[in-house]
Amino acid sequence: MSESKPIVLVAAVALVDVDGRVLIAQRPEGKSMAGLWEFPGGKVEPGETPEAALIRELEEELGIQTWASCLAPFTFASHTYENFHLLMPLFVCRKWEGTAIAREHTALKWVRVARLSDYPMPPADVPLVAMLRDLL
Repeated sequence: MSESKPIVLVAAVALVDVDGRVLIAQRPEGKSMAGLWEFPGGKVEPGETPEAALIRELEEELGIQTWASCLAPFTFASHTYENFHLLMPLFVCRKWEGTAIAREHTALKWVRVARLSDYPMPPADVPLVAMLRDLL
């Protein structure tokens, strides 16, 4: 049996605009995997649902508001990193209020799904791209 690693629950979202583009965010310097592109989201706090975590994180990181009814569960990533195991539900959201701005990330980009693989992503995010391509 392999050594036990803590499980980290992170909720992420594929924000899809009216043109079918997906928002990705570049991880800032000083964070692990700095410079890689990821789907917005963040850690789920104890007692918090993934939907509530996304609503909070989208406000904090991007300055936009959405609602649980606009977050459609899509798929998830289960990936072992060196020091922890990541469990990451990915939601799809097509409705929010406000304009996304990079409050905590280096940059944001709206990318056509066919071009997502042009951007280096954390290992857990990579398999999600093919699934999004099939959806969109």
